[in-house]
Amino acid sequence: MIPDPSTPTSRPLKQNENYAIHSAGAVSHSGDESGNENRRKSARGKKRPRMCSENTTQAGGKASPGRPGRAGGGGGRRGRVQAVSLFEVVTMGRDAMQTVIGDWIETYAMDRDSALLDLISFFIQCSGCKGVVTAEMCQSNRVQDCGDILSKMVEKVDEESGLQYKKFMAFPWILTVTWPMDMDCAEYPLIQSGPYGRWFHSEFGDFVSVLVSQCQHRVVFDGYLMNALVSLLTELSDSCVRAFRHTCTLAAVKILSALVAVALSLSTLMENSQKLHGVERRKTSGRQGSPRLDRMKKKIAELQEKRLEIESIMDTIFKGVFLKRYRDVLPEIRSMCTEELCLWMKLYSTAFLTDSYLKYIGWMMHDKIPEVRLKCVLGLQGLYGDPLLLTKLDLFTSRFKDRLISMTLDRDTEVALQAMKLLILISKSCEEVLEEGDYQQLYRFVFSSQRPLAALAGGLLYSRLLNAPAPGSEGQEGAGAGEARGQDVHTERTLVRLRALLTFYMQSELHKHVVYLVDGLWDCAGDLLKDWPTLTHVLLQEAPPQCTGLTEAEQAGVVEVLVASVRQAAEGPSLVGRSGGKKISNAKERKSQSDDCAKLTQQFLTTLPKLLSKFAGRWDAIASLMKIPQFFVPECLTAENTQAASEELIREMGAVADHPSAPPAVLEAVSRAYLRLCGEDTAWHPAARPARDALVQRWKDRLISQLGVGLKEDTFCADNDQTGEMLSTLRKLRAFYNCHDLSQWDLFELLSPLLSVGCLQGGVPPEVILEVLQCLFHAVLWNLHTSGRTLTSRDKAVAQRQQLSAFCETSYRCLSHADAAVKEQAFLGVCDVLAAHSYQLNVWEPASCGPLLYTPGPRLQRALQAFLLEQVFVGPDSDAHSRVCLASEGEGQEDHQKRRTLLAAYCKLLVHGVLEMSSASVVFTHYTKYYNDFGDIIKETLYRTRQTDKIGSARTLLLCLQELYVLLKQEQRCGGGGPPGVQTFTSIKELARRFALTFGDPAKFRESVTMIHRSGIEFVFSGFVQSPDATCPPYLTYLTVLSEFSSKLLKPDKKTLFCFLQRQTADHVVHSREDCWQPLVYYRASLLATAAAAAAGGEGEDVASYVSSDRRPPPPSRSPNVNKQQGQVSPVDSRSNRASVSSSDTTSGSFHLDVCWIDPSTSLPSGLCVLKRTGADLYLCASQSSFRPDSTASQRTGVRRDRRPSPRKLKRTTAATVTEEPHHVMGKETGDELVEVDP
Repeated sequence: MIPDPSTPTSRPLKQNENYAIHSAGAVSHSGDESGNENRRKSARGKKRPRMCSENTTQAGGKASPGRPGRAGGGGGRRGRVQAVSLFEVVTMGRDAMQTVIGDWIETYAMDRDSALLDLISFFIQCSGCKGVVTAEMCQSNRVQDCGDILSKMVEKVDEESGLQYKKFMAFPWILTVTWPMDMDCAEYPLIQSGPYGRWFHSEFGDFVSVLVSQCQHRVVFDGYLMNALVSLLTELSDSCVRAFRHTCTLAAVKILSALVAVALSLSTLMENSQKLHGVERRKTSGRQGSPRLDRMKKKIAELQEKRLEIESIMDTIFKGVFLKRYRDVLPEIRSMCTEELCLWMKLYSTAFLTDSYLKYIGWMMHDKIPEVRLKCVLGLQGLYGDPLLLTKLDLFTSRFKDRLISMTLDRDTEVALQAMKLLILISKSCEEVLEEGDYQQLYRFVFSSQRPLAALAGGLLYSRLLNAPAPGSEGQEGAGAGEARGQDVHTERTLVRLRALLTFYMQSELHKHVVYLVDGLWDCAGDLLKDWPTLTHVLLQEAPPQCTGLTEAEQAGVVEVLVASVRQAAEGPSLVGRSGGKKISNAKERKSQSDDCAKLTQQFLTTLPKLLSKFAGRWDAIASLMKIPQFFVPECLTAENTQAASEELIREMGAVADHPSAPPAVLEAVSRAYLRLCGEDTAWHPAARPARDALVQRWKDRLISQLGVGLKEDTFCADNDQTGEMLSTLRKLRAFYNCHDLSQWDLFELLSPLLSVGCLQGGVPPEVILEVLQCLFHAVLWNLHTSGRTLTSRDKAVAQRQQLSAFCETSYRCLSHADAAVKEQAFLGVCDVLAAHSYQLNVWEPASCGPLLYTPGPRLQRALQAFLLEQVFVGPDSDAHSRVCLASEGEGQEDHQKRRTLLAAYCKLLVHGVLEMSSASVVFTHYTKYYNDFGDIIKETLYRTRQTDKIGSARTLLLCLQELYVLLKQEQRCGGGGPPGVQTFTSIKELARRFALTFGDPAKFRESVTMIHRSGIEFVFSGFVQSPDATCPPYLTYLTVLSEFSSKLLKPDKKTLFCFLQRQTADHVVHSREDCWQPLVYYRASLLATAAAAAAGGEGEDVASYVSSDRRPPPPSRSPNVNKQQGQVSPVDSRSNRASVSSSDTTSGSFHLDVCWIDPSTSLPSGLCVLKRTGADLYLCASQSSFRPDSTASQRTGVRRDRRPSPRKLKRTTAATVTEEPHHVMGKETGDELVEVDP
């Protein structure tokens, strides 16, 4: 707010007159402090016309300052009037803006100096400034004479007062803005969180636009207001304060946008005036002169002069604000400048749509912030969407075409999407810009993981390749040769489109799944893809002799497209790996999906048997076609001859399933198709269920006869042909057992002897064992699944547990099989069956007769752990892994996924409590080593087990660390000949750190962390005898690992554990100077958490730096590590307890420092002096750490770098010796004098 001068406003302001502007700084202002202080005139100084021109609104039209509102009823009635500042009117809506700005213009006409200061106060307040603005009149009335003043305009910081100020010229004013230094960190209106910030941004821009719009007739051209505003905004937009820079840049670009509207209005007036001038000139062509014609010429000249003046102001703002701020460090400012520049180009293309301005858009398309790139693309969409502007974009298009195409690969999804829309717009408006190679690159986005982007690419692909009419189709269709001829034309056109689609799909070679292609084309080519009668007709018809029909590859492609379109119609756009689609469908979409399902059921119930008959023997096509029955609706009431059609389909399906050469994929598809048709709620259940039972009974009888021939006297004696037939039967049974409950055929008892013979005596091919294992696995799972209605007595429960035990025993024997596939199937089978049994026990009601508990024995648990170590946790150099040659990266990914599956199966047993908690140690020990491969699985297992048993999970972590540590010690004792796979001490310490990070709230896991420390201390000092001549425990360095958990202890627990540690150690150990006890010092420091412990911790870190290796003997030096640039540490002389630090830096001379150990019984001063060197200068620093005589680390001093000292500069020396004594520091040097230091 600006205090008024003491003189009346009607009198001109004096030079050198000062005004203080006290900004309220807040976004909302109270009503009694809202006014502009320029209005606080005395009654004598006010004039009656002035009272009507104040910034006022009606009382009923004033909105609440705390929330946005709109002024209402301002001109309808007269009441008491309240003063409203320009800042407050921003919160009142556009109608109030127009009223108050109109009053401000009247005030400006009478006293433009005070009105201008009022406007300056508005912009300062909108910046959220809480400081003071001082306005001073310039001595000269000409800008040209102010060069000396402009050279003194500064922006400085006064650290003593905590203020910073900026002094600049807004002619004819010299403004000085002073504000607190913490304003840079404060929120200002434009960046406030929530909807208020966005709302204020919009309302502030509207205010500036309304201001320029209402001033466009007179005030804009007076040479006073705009010059002052441009100077103000230019200077503040160049400030280092973010609030000023952001707010004033927004105001400047909004003013330029409003001036563009003024220039357009002037251009329109000029065109109209020139037209009238031409008409008038033709009317008065024979006369000598016409006053009307002269007036028109004068008006045209005035309009042209005004437009040139507006363009000059726009150019000044562009060069003074935009050119400095479009590269601002703040992304919001860069985005704002880019958005407004695109608007100027679109609205005022004659001035701004040139290559000199378009280059900024091209440059900003490389910005690192997605929002800025998005504004560029959106602005270019508006430019390319106007046909009148395309001729001015030729050079820009040719220069930045490659960048636009590359932006479709942008990491930000929205930028890539809008870039694709822009390129599609360019392809429609400028057909010759994009070449065929560019289109091929854009077509490939139909396989994108983002569905909106894939849909746009699918639309481009459809419009350019698939929507082209067939040659000569127009003439044939126009002839109207009848309905049959029209059907032929439609079929021919569909065939042409299909061939174009298949050509693209086969030539792209980007994706093996056509479902993603169909999903990308679904929105634009749905009529083609859902034309199932035509697609089936194309597949079933025979090509005429004179025409070339579809090749086998093309027929297979059409089948894949057909099946993918059926899946899309039944399930919608829900594909694995593709995101961005609609998650919730509306009623219309659900109705359309239901109609499509009814249509496809009616269509394929009759045509699918024919397709299966035609493609007999081509198993890839059969496997795809057998997926179609899975999408049939339960009841198809509209289909004709449903019973006959379903019987024919079931018959063809049975023939496919009973074929001797049917591959597993086909059998799996047929099994799922039978599952759909055998549902009790379907119309095909009466025919499908008996047909399935007949198939299974036939296969069982066949298998019995094959086992009677191939299995005699517990010996497998089948030849190759008989083994092939048996394997084919087993595959059929396994495929159907996966989807159907075949327990009534007692296959478990039938196949168990074959598996026993194969595991005990051998001779059974691994393929047969694998199929038998899967059949038994499905048999046990179905038994567990249906136990709710089958377990009616204890005898049945006992039989179920015996079956489960027999399967686990058989799988245990298979875990030692030579074939890897058999071992993997046995492992997965055991894990899944045990997990299902655990779930069965949890959901069973205790009152009813439930299943009996089965617990895997120790032998099976050890076998599972051994398999995990052999197949999952294998390094790249291990023998188990190197024997597998990965032919490609795809095989490597497949192997990695298989290992993750095996680990997840074992972790399920830990989570469900099937295995003991200690069995998790085999998994947790590999947490850091295999963090990139299995870190997510192990971490989730750790969290789940901790929810079940906190203490047990903590004991498991402790067991992991102790096992690894003991293995490391064994390897050291064996001289490197220990067990393979031993981790180093550093990796064990890192594993402990990772384990500690999993404990979140210390209060929540207080007992667990305390137990880890107590058990760890007992592990270290187990068997330690407290005697003066006792040696350190062999596992003492384990305390360094244990210290990683100290940060998760509460202060009372630290004290308790410290006392417990003191009881475990002898008194002389505390004061021992031997290096072997330094891990104890380090651990004690982590428990104390005091100043003395911090001092001890400084040495503890150095101790840990060499005990962490744990493979080499301890280094002889006792002094802490010194940076190589500061000096090299020489070994300690054990007899004199002195360490030497020498330096040979030629730039700072050389020095020599002797450090002696201080007697522990001596009381030390509060400040300890140490030596520190920075560059070529030598400093003596007083450490603020306090030392205690009972602390081991306090018994020694050294050259350390302390972050908190107050160094006192020493003169440069060439050779110096500093000796530390208990109460003072003596400096002895050769050369220059040493400055006296107060310790």
